[in-house]
Amino acid sequence: MKKYVSGFLFFSIALISVFLLSGHAEAAYSTWNEIIDDMHTALDKASAAYGANDAAAGKNFVNDAYFGYYEKEGVERATLSYISGKRAASVEYQFSAIKRLMTEGAPLSEVKTSVENLKKMLREDANQLDGKEESALGTFLASLLIILREGFEAILVIAAIAAYLTRSGNRSSTRVVYGSGAAALAASALAAVALQMVFEVSGANQEILEGAAMLLAVVVLFFVSNWMISKAETEAWKQYIEDKVQTAVETGSKFALGAAAFLAVFREGAETILFYQALLSETDIYGYMVWAGFGVGCVALVFIFIAVRYGSLVIPIKPFFTGTSILMYIMSIAFAGGGIKELQEADVVSVTPVGFVQSVDILGIYPTVETLLPQAVLIVAAAASVVYYRTKGRKARMAAAR
Repeated sequence: MKKYVSGFLFFSIALISVFLLSGHAEAAYSTWNEIIDDMHTALDKASAAYGANDAAAGKNFVNDAYFGYYEKEGVERATLSYISGKRAASVEYQFSAIKRLMTEGAPLSEVKTSVENLKKMLREDANQLDGKEESALGTFLASLLIILREGFEAILVIAAIAAYLTRSGNRSSTRVVYGSGAAALAASALAAVALQMVFEVSGANQEILEGAAMLLAVVVLFFVSNWMISKAETEAWKQYIEDKVQTAVETGSKFALGAAAFLAVFREGAETILFYQALLSETDIYGYMVWAGFGVGCVALVFIFIAVRYGSLVIPIKPFFTGTSILMYIMSIAFAGGGIKELQEADVVSVTPVGFVQSVDILGIYPTVETLLPQAVLIVAAAASVVYYRTKGRKARMAAAR
């Protein structure tokens, strides 16, 4: 138990070290509406530049509004924490829609209408956020929500993989998973510091890094989940052990499991640090409640880890492997949508809206062709894998019965 708790303590130390290095930044604005005022100015400049037949300058001004204010000044984080993830996604895609119109050479009137819609959304959110007076409870809940939301996915991945290794008789290999998680914490702290240093050069760097990490995690998680589902049949698992093919765990598969743990923690860790830096800079008198929410959240994550890690040990082999692999499939599909979305925000991937789809942030579902298409491919591939291994298991049982 001590080694598991120590991992979470390391998580706390890694975050605190970054806080101490970055210091307590003074807020440049006293209200959210002041930030939106400056964003409106940048967006008006974008419309003017596009009207002067300079689409590149117009898109640069849109990026200034997004990276220089919406992200940097914590508007995105506040919208996520106090309004909803769906609203934050809608606003972010409105930024992308404006840049897409400029790229396509849309009429100026259409671009101006899209800009005005965005300005209206931003003002509505600012009014709602400014209407929320700072309180000890509100600050505590915002802090708690950040650590729970960002840590939950990483905890699920690490706990599920650790339980799998224990069930498969490879308990000693769990240290690879925990070691990978610890390394990811250190790497995420360094990445957060680096991102802060280069933020003024290009705010898109954060999105590109997060998007690349998530897409790489998709590949690793899909591989791990597919491998686990192949062992879901009891007879297949026994044969696997009897044939001593567990050398795969000691070599290639062991590396894949460690990589899955590293990527899950790395992406969440860096984003968590940046969110907490913004939260600390926003609060005037309730900084201690930020730490209280963070501490309670870490304790809650410990219990979540224990529940997944040890609760899985009493589940029969087939439901355990099936459930674990399904969890990995779902997370890989969610990461695919989230990864593409990050790259869209950085203008690396285009944006083609799908009007009838609503954003579901927790599942990585967003209303664009570019995010939905790879998710559809993964769903088909996952379904094909499940059908293949079930058919293979059925044939094996029939052959054994003869």
